Amino acid sequence: MPLLLLVLVAAVQGLTEFLPVSSSGHLALIPLVTDQPYQGRAIDVAAHVGTLGAVLLYFRRDLTAMLLALRPGRTAEGAAQQRLIRLLIIATVPVFAVGFVVNEIDPAWLTDIRTLAAANLVFAALLWHADRTESTAGKLADMRYGGAVMIGLAQCLALIPGASRSGVTMTAARYLGIGRVDAARLSMLLSIPTIAGAGLLKALDIVADGDAALGMDAVIVAVLSFGFALAAIGWMMRWLARADFRIFVWYRLALGALLVLAIGLGAG
Repeated sequence: MPLLLLVLVAAVQGLTEFLPVSSSGHLALIPLVTDQPYQGRAIDVAAHVGTLGAVLLYFRRDLTAMLLALRPGRTAEGAAQQRLIRLLIIATVPVFAVGFVVNEIDPAWLTDIRTLAAANLVFAALLWHADRTESTAGKLADMRYGGAVMIGLAQCLALIPGASRSGVTMTAARYLGIGRVDAARLSMLLSIPTIAGAGLLKALDIVADGDAALGMDAVIVAVLSFGFALAAIGWMMRWLARADFRIFVWYRLALGALLVLAIGLGAG
């Protein structure tokens, strides 16, 4: 693959995976914008590995605290971490079940430009409404198990490219009254099992097809995706500590409108 295309794939995946703008939706647009063929599942897996490494590094303290909480002996801090683990498991189960089915069916409409346009417009509006309606700053530790179920069900919508896994989980968290920074933190902690599971499914497909050779292209994409994702996570967490989600809403509305215009001009 051309080096510039590898850099583009890594930048799109790394910069959009954790922002509420939909990485899968942007990746689906690359062949349309560049007139290049689909980069292939091996490159997709490599890009996901890079972003997974970035979120693991950024939240290493949170993950270490959760692992230490699994040791024998009970403390108040350990109990809080164990409860957080249970919340994450509850919120992850639905997308694992639905994602497996979608991966087997692989409906063509999911990558249609009309789907991308509609998803960007609809879910941008929902994010705006949730962030405008719920101005409270509740903590992740205060979330109930019923809230985790709601977020888990919402996360299933992210299987629609353009919906954004980060976007729908942050939207659901804001509707539950969770503050912006904690909503983002929850979304990214949830991304760890979700990205790992999606990457595993794609890797198994590659092995089943006898196409397991990744090569230097995949290494380049993984390393670059890691760097882009780490920068994006740090920037977003700093942004949400002092601002709201409007910048992401405006971007998604503009992208959705641009896609509608492209459809009107005969694209797709």
